[in-house]
Amino acid sequence: MSRAALLLLADGRFPAGGHAHSGGVEAAIARKAVHNTNSLESFCRGRLHTTGLTAAGLAAAAAAGCDPLLLDDAADARTPMSALRVVARRLGRQMMRAARATFPSAELEQLAAARPQGAHQPIVLGLAARAAGLAPVDAAHAAAYEAIGGPATAAVRLLSLDPLDATGVLARLGPEADGVAQAAAEAAMRALAEGLDVLPSASSPLLEITAEQHAAWTVRLFAS
Repeated sequence: MSRAALLLLADGRFPAGGHAHSGGVEAAIARKAVHNTNSLESFCRGRLHTTGLTAAGLAAAAAAGCDPLLLDDAADARTPMSALRVVARRLGRQMMRAARATFPSAELEQLAAARPQGAHQPIVLGLAARAAGLAPVDAAHAAAYEAIGGPATAAVRLLSLDPLDATGVLARLGPEADGVAQAAAEAAMRALAEGLDVLPSASSPLLEITAEQHAAWTVRLFAS
């Protein structure tokens, strides 16, 4: 197992397109729900325990060997808003390009052929982790970190926050992210025997509503 591979997957410079997405924080800033470091921390914590947990479970299940096509359907069922499904598949296409070049595998090729429009990003992330020899919990860690790292980075640009303060937010949320990753990995191992219904399906209705509103903006800095 290569820990360097985990660092690569979690690195914001990995060319998977995440830098163009704010994880919902652009809309939250527009409605003044996020306006300083403390409110950013609250936003990231909420996202971590809802969409972050769900994504971590899907990624861990893909890394554990669950059927990626069934997982992609499960991801659709856990993503009720069309704007978020579009974003998830767009990010999945970009992640697929990077993953196939970096960690080539037959499973990635099969998913790319079966889902030419793009699979949900966490599924591709999990298969990339599997191809890199990482464990399901590693894939869950990468997904959990992405759930908070993207909004924190976007908030620095949108609010002109001190990057050191934003990094402090991520550090304080570290233990919670570890717990989310562990819970997601445990659910993924259960899913192998019990089926995909045991995977997390936490939702964040406000994030879903504002994602639809954000998609209709004519001027925005981030794609989502």
